[in-house]
Amino acid sequence: MFSVREKYWRYSLFVLILSMGIVIFIELAPLLGGLLGAATIYILLRRQMAYLTECRKWRRSAAATVLLVEAILCFLVPLSLTVWMLVSRIQDLVDNSPTIVAHLRHFAAIIESRTGFDLWEDSSVSTLLGYFSRFGHWVLHSIFSFLLNIIALLFVLYFMLIGGYRMEQYCREILPFNRSVSRSVLREIHVIVRSNAIVIPVLALTQGALAYLGYLVFGAPLPLFWGVVTCFATVIPVLGTGLVWLPLSVFMMLDGRWGMGLGLLLYGMLVVTHVDNVMRLLLQKRMADTHPLVTIFGVIVGLPLFGFIGVIFGPLIVALFIFCVDIFKRTYLDPHKLTLPSSDA
Repeated sequence: MFSVREKYWRYSLFVLILSMGIVIFIELAPLLGGLLGAATIYILLRRQMAYLTECRKWRRSAAATVLLVEAILCFLVPLSLTVWMLVSRIQDLVDNSPTIVAHLRHFAAIIESRTGFDLWEDSSVSTLLGYFSRFGHWVLHSIFSFLLNIIALLFVLYFMLIGGYRMEQYCREILPFNRSVSRSVLREIHVIVRSNAIVIPVLALTQGALAYLGYLVFGAPLPLFWGVVTCFATVIPVLGTGLVWLPLSVFMMLDGRWGMGLGLLLYGMLVVTHVDNVMRLLLQKRMADTHPLVTIFGVIVGLPLFGFIGVIFGPLIVALFIFCVDIFKRTYLDPHKLTLPSSDA
């Protein structure tokens, strides 16, 4: 039995830890994407780190530096160039807002001539210009936030690589499970993060390349730009790439290019969408045997919480929730049938 003083110490320490943790989390929230990104890249590179330090006998600092350069060249440089291309294109659109308004006026005139419904009013113009202005400020703020998160990612990733297995051992010890369950939880985290970190970019690049080919063949405007946008649209649940090729095909048909617009529409439905469904099932089954509903609901949960990196950690949250429920069932409801799920790290 604990004395009153010991209970006071224990609960006071718990309240102190919780309070300081909440304050730290709130202050670091703007850098959450960079921190989660560092955790993702660490999981992808941990085997290489073990090979360099244990098999090749490299110093941990040298191995971490080499892997940090690898992360910059393989992950961050392509991502930064892609984001910079999108941002610069969006900024050009914002700077040329009168031209965009003229195109939208032309589009509204097409709709009015086809349907008799007038979408364009003077109040709509002023509102639209206000949106362009606010959107420009949001783009500038996003660039600054993106740079801060990249710096945080590199800084944290280096020390995660240095810490290595000691960090993992510490995390395993503070988990509210016994040793075997803790190992299973960490293996589950490694498998799910590796699966999503590999499958999602592969799907995005495949669908973006196929969509770009379709935009070229059917004469869509700005095919490269919309191809890159299609890559990012793959992370949106249910709708996905249809948010890009569907409006483009409708615009082309309303612009009088019925054949090309209808061809793009059919191409998007029959090729781009079906490739996503088939590849997602095959890759997820091979990498982590993850049910498609876990991925869909995980992305729905993760995007509002973590932003773009939520496409990786949202499914992780849902999968760990199911994993913990299964552990509870096996441990407390069916203790005589306790068999912990296992997976390769």
